[in-house]
Amino acid sequence: MSASEEPQSEVVVKVVRGLDDVEPAAWDACATPDPATRNPFVSHTFLKCLEDAKTVTRRSGWMPHHLLLEDDAGALAACMPCYLKAHSQGEYIFDYGWADAFERAGGSYYPKLQCAVPFTPVPGPRLLVRPSIDAAHNARLLAAAAVELAKQNALSSLHFTFLTKPEWEDLGDLGFLQRTDKQFHWHNEGYDTFDAFLGALASRKRKAIRKERASALDAGLTVSWLRGRDITEAHWDAFFDFYQDTGARKWGRPYLNRRFFSLLGERMGEDCLLIMVAQGSRYIAGALNIIGGDCLYGRYWGALEHHPCLHFEVCYYQAVDFAIAEKLARVEAGAQGEHKLARGYVPVPTYSAHWIADRNFRAAVADYLEREREHMDYERDALATFTPFKKAD
Repeated sequence: MSASEEPQSEVVVKVVRGLDDVEPAAWDACATPDPATRNPFVSHTFLKCLEDAKTVTRRSGWMPHHLLLEDDAGALAACMPCYLKAHSQGEYIFDYGWADAFERAGGSYYPKLQCAVPFTPVPGPRLLVRPSIDAAHNARLLAAAAVELAKQNALSSLHFTFLTKPEWEDLGDLGFLQRTDKQFHWHNEGYDTFDAFLGALASRKRKAIRKERASALDAGLTVSWLRGRDITEAHWDAFFDFYQDTGARKWGRPYLNRRFFSLLGERMGEDCLLIMVAQGSRYIAGALNIIGGDCLYGRYWGALEHHPCLHFEVCYYQAVDFAIAEKLARVEAGAQGEHKLARGYVPVPTYSAHWIADRNFRAAVADYLEREREHMDYERDALATFTPFKKAD
């Protein structure tokens, strides 16, 4: 693979095994140059929290292999969060079937190279490029360097997951296989209050949401929003219990450890919105959200007691309340979940791009993805007809 234009200056590509080797300001100048649309998950701080908590290591199967592109002055021009993977866990773009087919044919699917935010199905930039006249060219060089890294290490494949649509299109032009999926996001159409949002819904759906919200808290539960210094270690202790309970039931083994949440609160407390539910003086449930430039990202939820509709209230309606109050453009509530549709969260496409070394296997996957994309387009269109919003005449 090669870029279609001649470089404007000489560049150097490096691979680093951790963000200790990268100046935070230089990384963030590439990752989050615009505060208005800042995606906190590709920031140096968030990714380093994962590393410092020892959640991304050889033992966990996520070994950092970040790529850096330096210009002729030695300044960081582009970078990408990249990991050598020994499995397909914690990705949320599932390729287990690909791995099984390749290995049954005699190949070795693992290790593979993954450009992603570990354990985090949040769409955002992956080819992180410092704004300049060479930005588009540098992005292509970075993608080409990632392919070369995979080739030099005889890896089966390279995967960019939950990247932006423009990146997906550019990688498609460079020969990457293209894949789509879906999530459910809530969009703020300039609502001043939650009731204004409800006013955009059909009457029956509006009544159902009001009933759910009343039911969620009718056992005398109270909800509080915590940010920054208001979040104490005691809050993280309680929330970690919720996180472990959910993780043990859904995944078998939670990906994150208690240390990670302390680091997150210490380094990114103002970006954290911890929604806690108490019965009397005892916390019984909670949800962690991360605040970006124009978006609230719902991340983790858990509860030690079952209360009807409490999950909907804490994860979806409280998030909408906060987004309206802070004038955020949208709420992204994580992967999967058609049940979000009835709560005003609409289907949107997500994107991934894949390079596969073996020519025959690549052809088989390409054929599969062509049919899968058609199915995903149909499914999103069908789901969109079931949104709770008023229908146009």
